[in-house]
Amino acid sequence: MLIDNYARRFTYLRLSVTEACNFRCNYCLPEGTDCSKERRAGELTLPEIRRLVSGFAQLGTRKVRITGGEPSLRRDLSEIIAICKAVPGIETVALTTNGYRLTQDLPNWKAAGLDALNISIDSLDAARFELITGHDKLKTILQGLALAEALGIPRIKINSVLMRGFNDDALNDFLEFVRTRKIILRFIELMQTGDNKEFFNQHHLSGSTIAEHLHKRGWVARAHSLDGGPAREFHHPEYRGGLGLIMPYSKDFCATCNRLRVSSGGKLFLCLFADQHQNLRDFLQSDDQQPLVDYLSAAVKGKAETHHLHNQYVGSTRHLAMIGG
Repeated sequence: MLIDNYARRFTYLRLSVTEACNFRCNYCLPEGTDCSKERRAGELTLPEIRRLVSGFAQLGTRKVRITGGEPSLRRDLSEIIAICKAVPGIETVALTTNGYRLTQDLPNWKAAGLDALNISIDSLDAARFELITGHDKLKTILQGLALAEALGIPRIKINSVLMRGFNDDALNDFLEFVRTRKIILRFIELMQTGDNKEFFNQHHLSGSTIAEHLHKRGWVARAHSLDGGPAREFHHPEYRGGLGLIMPYSKDFCATCNRLRVSSGGKLFLCLFADQHQNLRDFLQSDDQQPLVDYLSAAVKGKAETHHLHNQYVGSTRHLAMIGG
C-alpha cells in the first residue's frame, strides 16, 4: 500500500493527460493556452499511461480520475479510459471536463468504461458563464449533462468554483438545479496559485459561508467516506441531488488526503502545492513494474503533513491547468 509517514493511505490517482485547455476561465487561464500539437508533444503516451496506472494499482490505487487542462483535447481519450479501466485493481475511472465535447464523445467514453463524470459549470446564467469561461457554451454543456443522465453514467457531479462578485449570489439557483436531479453539486473555494494572487485577493469566498447557509436551510452533513476525497458532503430530504464543499483553507483539510497526482509530462505531485516534483518518466519505458513500485513506495514518505495555503504559499503550481486541481 501507499502509506505516508502520517498513516494516510493513497488509493486515488489524479492523472493529468494534457495541460492544454480551450477555455479561458478567469480564475485559471484567463489568457488561454497553446493547444497546438507541437506544444503538447511531451504528453504521456498510451503505453506510458498503462504502465503508470498498473504501478499505482499494484500499490492499492482503486480510483483514477483523468484530468487536464481539458482532457477531451486528447483525441485518444477513449483509449485512455479503456486502458485505465482494464488495469487489474482499478475499480473506478472518472473524468473531469469542461464539457464542450460531451454531446459528441460521451457515448464512446461510456463504452470505454467511464464510471464517473465531473463537469465544470461555474454559472447557470449564460452571460455570466461566458464572462467566467470566455465561451458561450453553457447551452451545449447542459445538453451534454442531460445526455450523461440519459446514458446512465453512475456518478455525475458539477464543479463550480466559488467567486465573490461572479457567482456568490447564485446559490439558490444551483440548489434548485439539483432538487430533482440525482447530481452532486460541488462548490470549490477559489485557490491561490502562482499567477492569480490579485484575482484571489479580490474574489476569494470562504466555503464556511456557504456551509452556514446550508445548515440554516436544513441541509445535513454526511459522514466522510474513505474514498470520497476532500469534500464535505451534505444532503437534504427534499432534494434528489446532493451538495459538496471543498474548502482547502479549512482546519485539518489535509488530514484525510487520499490522492496523489501525476502531470501530463509524467511528474509525481505529492501535493497540489508542493515545491518539488519527481519525474517518473524513466520508469515508464519498460513493462517491468518493480522499479516504479519501489520508487513510489519510497517517494510517498516525503509527503508533507499539510499544505501552507493559509500562509499564501503555493509551491510551484503556476495555475490549476498544470495538474487538474
